[in-house]
Amino acid sequence: MKQEKNIVPTNGYIMLPVLLGLFILAIVLVVGGVPLALPIFVICIISLRGFVLVNPNGSRVLLLFGKYMGTVKKNGLFWVNPFYSKNKISLRASNFDSERLKVNDKLGNPIMISTILVWRVTDTYKAAFEVDDYKNFVRVQTDAAVRKLASMYPYDNFADEGHTEDITLRSSVNEVSEALEKEVQERLAMAGIEVLEARIGYLAYAQEIANAMLKRQQATAIVAARHKIVEGAVSMVEMALDQLGKKEIINLDEERKAAMVSNLMVVLCSDKDASPIVNAGTLNH
Repeated sequence: MKQEKNIVPTNGYIMLPVLLGLFILAIVLVVGGVPLALPIFVICIISLRGFVLVNPNGSRVLLLFGKYMGTVKKNGLFWVNPFYSKNKISLRASNFDSERLKVNDKLGNPIMISTILVWRVTDTYKAAFEVDDYKNFVRVQTDAAVRKLASMYPYDNFADEGHTEDITLRSSVNEVSEALEKEVQERLAMAGIEVLEARIGYLAYAQEIANAMLKRQQATAIVAARHKIVEGAVSMVEMALDQLGKKEIINLDEERKAAMVSNLMVVLCSDKDASPIVNAGTLNH
């Protein structure tokens, strides 16, 4: 048998009075000196091993001398063959928070990454017999999937170096989570495990390059902000010159236009508030 087999064994509440009756019978026979009492008493003791309690979202895998007999998933008190070995496997959802792994992203930058995985067993036969230890299998295969995922995508985009990616580890949270969930599910399918959720729990540059990358991000942000400021300043200067020309407030030659443009650009692009000097004379003085 290479697949799970669900069975519903004998109700344990029915066997309880039966065994209790046999036990009382054995005591009566012992008092009466009947030799048959000893075998009945031994049968009662052995039969007690047949009781099995299955909690909600739990299961018991039954083996008879190494042969798989079936799995009990229905919760309650049951009675099975006393010689069955009863291995407990939980069907509840479990969380796994992996350790922070140091790996290289697609661009070769060292990063620290960890994942949070929510999983549960759906096939008790595969979990019990296809892998040696299904819990350890989940840990090892999840770490392997995270390492592979980190090498597929860059941590972030570096447009200034010509590296532009549609999906990055830092910004594309949903896409990366879907790719991680698919990769982990493919690895854990052979153990009869279903992945309910997989997402990145921690993501950062490795310590040796964290400061350098932070400065790089700050510099990129400053350059982008300056770019926007310059674009806005040019538009405002153009609008000012156009309005002055249309309303004929003042006639400026090319030299004075250049001076006004220079002054306006300094005022609009400066980091600090401008301190103008009021000219009490004419434009020439």
